[in-house]
Amino acid sequence: MQNALFTIGYEGLSIDAFIARLQAAHVKTIVDVRELPLSRKKGFSKSAFSSALSAHGIAYLHVPALGCPKPIRNQYKTDANWHTYTRDFLKYIKTQDAALRELVKIAHATPACLVCFEADFSMCHRTFVARAARQLGGPVVTHLTARTALPDLGYQQAA
Repeated sequence: MQNALFTIGYEGLSIDAFIARLQAAHVKTIVDVRELPLSRKKGFSKSAFSSALSAHGIAYLHVPALGCPKPIRNQYKTDANWHTYTRDFLKYIKTQDAALRELVKIAHATPACLVCFEADFSMCHRTFVARAARQLGGPVVTHLTARTALPDLGYQQAA
């Protein structure tokens, strides 16, 4: 079976529901793409998150280079301009070749899942990270939600 690179946001999920969703998708490695892995939501800050995942046989890796830089996040908080956010993040992610190539290796070796807070994958930088990895030869991208799995239609590899 070919690996997929999954994405998921934990917004609206308890840590138990989140882990159950990962297990249902057979995810073995979480790649945390929050620049700062802190959360007001119980169980999702780095240490507690890593421990909870480990207790269920899921590896945890934090890759801050694949997080959205604070200046881009702050600008979005100020103007709520998704177009500007997208432009600026895509420009940034092009500078993260080494981290993206490492993600591709991980995703080929194990069923991996990018995690961030935002439930809506179409409004989260993790989708751009997954697509950038796909462009570098990574596996197909599948977005997990609380109830389903959706293929990423935003990137089609050239034939």
